[in-house]
Amino acid sequence: MPGTVLLLAASPVGRGRLVDAASVLPVLAAVDPAVLSGTDTANVVELADPLEPQAVLTRLRAAATAPGPLTVFVTGQLQLDRKQHLPHLALARTTPATVRYTAFPWAWFREELRLRAPGTTTLLLDLHTDAETWQWLRAHPLDSGRTNAVYGRIAPPPARRSVAVPSYMKAVATILRSGWRPPVEQLHQQAVGRLGAEGYADVVLAAPGSVGAGSVGAGVPGGFAPRPPSALKGPRPQTPDGLDFAGLSGKSAPQGQESAPQGRSQVNAPPSHDNDPHIAVASAAQAGRHLDADALAAEHEQAAVRAHGRGSEEALHWIEVRADLAMLAGDPVRSCRAWLAVAAARLAAGQSPDTAAVEAAVDRAHHQWGQIHDPAPARELGLTLAELRSRVPGRRAGALDHVRKQLLQLQPQG
Repeated sequence: MPGTVLLLAASPVGRGRLVDAASVLPVLAAVDPAVLSGTDTANVVELADPLEPQAVLTRLRAAATAPGPLTVFVTGQLQLDRKQHLPHLALARTTPATVRYTAFPWAWFREELRLRAPGTTTLLLDLHTDAETWQWLRAHPLDSGRTNAVYGRIAPPPARRSVAVPSYMKAVATILRSGWRPPVEQLHQQAVGRLGAEGYADVVLAAPGSVGAGSVGAGVPGGFAPRPPSALKGPRPQTPDGLDFAGLSGKSAPQGQESAPQGRSQVNAPPSHDNDPHIAVASAAQAGRHLDADALAAEHEQAAVRAHGRGSEEALHWIEVRADLAMLAGDPVRSCRAWLAVAAARLAAGQSPDTAAVEAAVDRAHHQWGQIHDPAPARELGLTLAELRSRVPGRRAGALDHVRKQLLQLQPQG
């Protein structure tokens, strides 16, 4: 039976573009359709920077009703709408203010694919996020359907005034251009392996298509980056007044319910969406007021230290938030230093080196260290990172060797 392949690459035109999504399509288009699908023959539908959500829905619906295996390749950027705070795939005309009307709701993937037979649908994703969506993912899985196999990566926001490259999907396409498609799990692992240090901060998606699969946010054995620390199993960090700190952007509103206005919380206010202090922090960061955002997060960190202790989950959570804020502000030195501090604190508290939260902290420190261009702080932090890497090697082979080789290159010449 022939297969069906949907190639979808979308990102906004202009200043809102975070990733050059369409650049991957020529590489994917050069792959034989049967190899893309993993079947003897296949029909391929290509959507490059589509303008209208309904046009994408029409193509997705047609692909979903086709008999035989379906493989969907999605490259682009995720953004939240301002009303319900739900994830959307940004399209060519999408702006932060028009997400609800010009972007493709991620829930439509789940709805259109839900009637397909289990085991017949595979999604390969290379997604980038803005700051708000990256923090939203700390607390919410990206639900792509319970019976769909989902592989790929979600990357944090790129550096300011830069456009990212869909490296994961290009790696997938390059592997497939050999003319042979390995089992999708192997294909995914090979692509992740080619990302190198670039992928150290990513959320790696690997849901093989069973009950619960597709609600993705977890790491994958042999992959590298587990889900962000605040999305890990176990108790979520609590503020002194009991508010749930689930991520900078707070909780998303339930389907059909309008979220409350954004604003800074009061310490003893009742727990509700507009009282979540993460919203004020995220708003300041999104507006480019990075010092204000960090100062506000520092206030909550100190409050958590006073109430729960310096090594508490509550305090560590706010250090993680400040590490992300430093990354968004383009300050890899400060971000790396914060992630190293989190990792050291977790180890000192008795957490195992293979604990997901410990690995995540070291992975992100490693990623930010690779962005440092000043040799002096790179050497200083690199020595600390190497010591941590000897204790926390992570899930991708060669991480410690990478640090050691980079440190040798950073030695003063003379």
